[in-house]
Amino acid sequence: MRRIVRGAVNGIVRFFRRSYCRRFIYLLLLGIPALFEYWSGGFVRRTFVFYVRDTGKAEVESRLLPLMPSRELSLEQYVEEALLGPVSPESDPLFLRGTALRSLLYRDGTVYADLSLSAALPYSAGTDAFRSLYVLYRGIRRNFSFVKDVRLFIEGKEAYYERFRGVSFFPARNRASGTRRYGGKILNIVLKTYKCA
Repeated sequence: MRRIVRGAVNGIVRFFRRSYCRRFIYLLLLGIPALFEYWSGGFVRRTFVFYVRDTGKAEVESRLLPLMPSRELSLEQYVEEALLGPVSPESDPLFLRGTALRSLLYRDGTVYADLSLSAALPYSAGTDAFRSLYVLYRGIRRNFSFVKDVRLFIEGKEAYYERFRGVSFFPARNRASGTRRYGGKILNIVLKTYKCA
């Protein structure tokens, strides 16, 4: 019996004499509590899309957000995080500073989100309100699989509902005939619609 115990102790001592084995144990001792805290804390990963200031390319940010008790609170938390803007200083926020979520309602698979008036104004010269609202619309649809439709409002007036559904007033190439066609009706400019001009 002593020989077995002595052999086990010698094996453990030899194991810890190697520096890479000690480092592995240290990582294991630090990793197990971190994983336990992550799993028990109730966090969920959400993605946000912002645009790089210099190049205009889309940049995806991933954030860990606390798990909320209801779907409506999760949606509200996501929209408020998107309104806060990017973490990276090289990226532009989607909306002007001070844009707020006035109300959010989730019913029968549809999200109704009402934003403040500053959401209708472009953040900078190269951006427009449609792109910002569309990125928010796509972000909600991408992160929440239970959402069937998203209706965005600015000061109580619905914004760009037809364009979100695929109706566009930009020329589209008709593959069958090779001719250009215009889909849908031309919408009013946001600033005129919301009497900001």
